[in-house]
Formats: sequence, structure tokens, C-alpha cells
Amino acid sequence: MADWPARRSRLSLEAREDYIAIMPSDPELKRLGWRAHHRGTREADMLVGGFFDAHHQQWGSQERALFEAMLEEQDVDIMAWAHGTAEPPARFAGPMTEALKKLDYVRISR
Repeated sequence: MADWPARRSRLSLEAREDYIAIMPSDPELKRLGWRAHHRGTREADMLVGGFFDAHHQQWGSQERALFEAMLEEQDVDIMAWAHGTAEPPARFAGPMTEALKKLDYVRISR
């Protein structure tokens, strides 16, 4: 157990480097990323934040604006759209919502 502090700090550093690698440098994307990862429940953080992490690099200004509008919606609604238990409003219909429904961006601990 003597090497525990060394292992802990090495793992902490690796996790920090992973986080820094995905943190966007653009101020608008930082703001959107923070909002996506701080929804209020762990489930919503994983779903909305995971979606942001997986897709934000491909977004132009229109997709950013659409995602920002989506962040104004209730988490239960966004999760229902993603799970297919409710239809999203027409303003959200399109490629972003279809990508949201795939759920292939949610990290599952095993």
C-alpha cells in the first residue's frame, strides 16, 4: 500500500489530461459544454454532456444555436426525445435529434 499516493496522483493526472484534451478552447463552446455537463441530475449530465462531447467539434454556428436552444428545454423532455418516448418539437427535428436518439455517445461504466 506504500505506492498508493503515487498511483493515485498518476491516475488523477491521466484523468485530468483526458479532460483537458476534450475541453474546447472556444469560449462559446466552453459555455455550452459547461451547461451540457451541469444539468442537475447525473443521468442528464451523462446524456446531454456525452452528446456534446461526441458532436461539438463538427458543429457550425447553426448547430451551436440549435444545441443552445435545446439546453433551454427540460431535461426530462430531452431524455424522452433521446429515448424515443416523446417526439421533439418541429424546431428540433433533424440531424441533431437523430444523432441524439442513437445514444452511442453515453459512456457506460462496466
